[in-house]
Amino acid sequence: MNSTAGTSTTDYTGPIHPAWLRATHWINAIAVAIMVTSGWRIYNAAPFFEFLFPKSITLGGWLGGAIQWHFAAMWLLAANGLVYLICNAATGRLLRKFFPLSPRAILADALAAVKGRLAHDDLRQYNAVQRAAYLFVIADSVLLLLSGLVLWKPVQFPLLRELMGDYEAARRVHFLAMAALVAFAAVHLAMAALVPRTLLAMIRGR
Repeated sequence: MNSTAGTSTTDYTGPIHPAWLRATHWINAIAVAIMVTSGWRIYNAAPFFEFLFPKSITLGGWLGGAIQWHFAAMWLLAANGLVYLICNAATGRLLRKFFPLSPRAILADALAAVKGRLAHDDLRQYNAVQRAAYLFVIADSVLLLLSGLVLWKPVQFPLLRELMGDYEAARRVHFLAMAALVAFAAVHLAMAALVPRTLLAMIRGR
């Protein structure tokens, strides 16, 4: 999804998404799906809001099983996310795809999207809203992992625990970070449905 609000073009002629990016994208998708659904089951065991998630959309069957799924997906997400960041930095893709970025560009592209004027001709280019969203997801995933470490080993990570307030505050930080990730995934899927070429590009690379 490209912007009509001043995003520069590039002479890069390789695949829209290289193989390493497609692989890490789909591994991340699987890891997040497992983490979210098992996390819902863990939340149901000790809720702190006035609702529960339907058991039919949770993973693990019982608390112990959900925790096992959750930790397995956590390590997968952490390792795969590290590979993603290293590859992005090593290939120069991090700077090329996500920067420059400014509040003015984000606002301009958001307004263009609302007016239906956001172009999708060159899928190699990210508009400012996409850049901000993807950078947010990276930061949110780091917050998920850090707060998850506090919940897993609160005694072994006292500094992280104190930075987040306490153990119960870390639970809420973890939950809200998960909710933000689910919201991003919902919008991401909606955009893929509106512009199916983006999904095909993430499968085939071209």
